Amino acid sequence: MEIKTDIQIAQEVEMKNIRDIAAVAGVDEKYLELYGNYKAKIDYNLLKDNADKEDGKLILVTAITPTPAGEGKTTTSVGLADGMRKIGKNTIVALREPSLGPVFGVKGGAAGGGYAQVVPMEDINLHFTGDFHAIGAANNLLAAMLDNHIQQGNALGIDVKQITWKRAVDMNDRQLRHIVNGLGGKMQGVPREDGFDITVASEIMAVLCLASDITDLKARLARMIVAYTYDGKPVTAADLKAQGAMAALLKDALKPNIVQTLEGTPALIHGGPFANIAHGCNSITATKIAMKLADYTITEAGFAADLGAEKFLDIKCRMAGFNPSAVVIVATVRALKYHGGVAKADLNNENLEALEKGLPNLLQHVNNIKNVFGLPCVVAINAFPTDTKAELDLVEAKCNELGVNVALSEVWAKGGEGGKALAEEVVRLCEQPNDFHQSYELEGSIEDKLQAICTKIYHADGVVLTPQAKKQAAQLEELGFGNMPICMAKTQYSFSDDASLLGAPTGFTVTVRNLKVSAGAGFIVALTGDIMTMPGLPKKPAAENIDVDENGKITGLF
Repeated sequence: MEIKTDIQIAQEVEMKNIRDIAAVAGVDEKYLELYGNYKAKIDYNLLKDNADKEDGKLILVTAITPTPAGEGKTTTSVGLADGMRKIGKNTIVALREPSLGPVFGVKGGAAGGGYAQVVPMEDINLHFTGDFHAIGAANNLLAAMLDNHIQQGNALGIDVKQITWKRAVDMNDRQLRHIVNGLGGKMQGVPREDGFDITVASEIMAVLCLASDITDLKARLARMIVAYTYDGKPVTAADLKAQGAMAALLKDALKPNIVQTLEGTPALIHGGPFANIAHGCNSITATKIAMKLADYTITEAGFAADLGAEKFLDIKCRMAGFNPSAVVIVATVRALKYHGGVAKADLNNENLEALEKGLPNLLQHVNNIKNVFGLPCVVAINAFPTDTKAELDLVEAKCNELGVNVALSEVWAKGGEGGKALAEEVVRLCEQPNDFHQSYELEGSIEDKLQAICTKIYHADGVVLTPQAKKQAAQLEELGFGNMPICMAKTQYSFSDDASLLGAPTGFTVTVRNLKVSAGAGFIVALTGDIMTMPGLPKKPAAENIDVDENGKITGLF
């Protein structure tokens, strides 16, 4: 039997007109801005016009620490939304937009998989409605205005050695991490060291995702710090008078996009910061609109619960005033065996000993959600044909010891039908009382907050700040940024800052080597390990397999 690829499955489905999907979601046509027949933007005025309407329940989908074996978080989110509708619940799924860099690099597409996908998957994975291009353009306009200000006499006294604003491109391109620009003589700019971030790492991405409306967007853009003067004072986008022009470039990008799942469930896809270097959640605007329209909103946060979920709960929920009702933690038996030391090639063989060794990774994430954040959760085992009954029973028994149920998710193979059991458990959990709270208070020093995240969430012995980071912490507190939440930039492959430490490591400390303020986003970024804000392509990029035929049909996109 031929196994169809994700793109083949997506291309074989007859999509409904986006007007019909909007009608299912309860979006009046006056709020729709059409991008062809299958995608549209929603005017954010819908929120103002529905301000009195009660919010539905919010469910977060997160996962265990990722492995090369794959976990299927987006697939589960989409399949769960379809499963919720199958059991008669008014549900919308709210996801992030994929970045072009990983699509052409290692990861491939990010629109779900199998029979649990959002469509049109080619558009979503490529240019979509141009949001990322707008963010890149706004980012680079600010960079151009900054360098132009220096070239035209530097009235603000900017120290070119203390410029913190980088240029951005939505592509994995290691060649651009460190560059020298402004070469070629006096009229070609001021020579200086510079570099590029991938667009999703731009603070403008974070700002767009956290802004409540266009006025808030402009205010956040204005606050962004781009450099420091010779006497250590921050220079902002407002000092360069750039916020208005940037907001003009972003006014449409601020509007959430509506598409559909393979089964016609409405999906809002908007924003896409990485969770290992940014806050990893879709936009507050998209989540709020979904909660006004649906009784249940399913959303996801990037990578594992120590990254995406922690930032969703400590940053996004705090800023937006969200109180989630339940959390789904996605795991696979294969990935847990990988955490137990099994090589990728041998994951299809039953191995209860390795599974037992890898299970602490899942259990630590469960414990964090339940006991640190006070939220009810369910473990969704993303089913693979190679899973054995003994393996599934072992996972269930260990989770039950923590008072958490396990639901087998078969959405990849069966779509919404395979998500009904998970949907029933999620609905049950949503009715439970919860004691949701953040993992740290905003008051207290930057180091106190770092210590709380590292000990409570990562289960480290503590945090170590390099001399440079200590100096930066003192400077940021002196400048009045001490009470902001922390956005950890850390490897996604381990609870620790060392990617090789699998499972649930103990006896380690986390080293913070750099602290910088994202004053527009409203958080402090703490860089750990060797985390980078511009990825590179692998030896064999996914781009080598992508093609388009004479009819415009794309192949090889996952």
